[in-house]
Amino acid sequence: MKKNVIVFGLIAGLIVSILMVLSMARCYSDPNLEHSMLIGYASMVLAFSFIFVGIVNYRDKYNNGSITFGKAFRIGLLISLIASTLYVITWLIDYYFFMPDFMDRYVAQALREAKAGGASAAEIAKQAKELAVNQELYKNPIMVVLFTYLEILPVGLIISLVAALILKRKAKDPLTAQVA
Repeated sequence: MKKNVIVFGLIAGLIVSILMVLSMARCYSDPNLEHSMLIGYASMVLAFSFIFVGIVNYRDKYNNGSITFGKAFRIGLLISLIASTLYVITWLIDYYFFMPDFMDRYVAQALREAKAGGASAAEIAKQAKELAVNQELYKNPIMVVLFTYLEILPVGLIISLVAALILKRKAKDPLTAQVA
């Protein structure tokens, strides 16, 4: 199981990390960050499709075509953790070495969107205050790591849950298999 989880976790992690870097590079040339969120979550779903592949691979190649919900979920969870960790490491490198002003750009974009959406001055001031708190939290590398895991890991957990529900398969009863 270990090799299976590592291989598919690394594949998923590379996919989501590469797509994140490309998306962030694109959004840095365009001040509108709105599209990057959609692209980011779509790339997570694409990368986490390897949870399905990893579970099916383990079930069919190493477990005689059967797998319990718990085992399938554990495989998905481990693939998610590996992929998420690669994503977090990639973001830390990208953020600290190439985009140290990301939070400034993010705050500016969020406030532009609020103004364009017709928010009142009081609502904009309230949002600016909340964003300033988050911006301050983002100065702490531990908080950057936590926020980044919170961005990707829930997606992996949901996909692991769905994959485990869909792909679970009971072991064939040897007596029934001989009759058929």
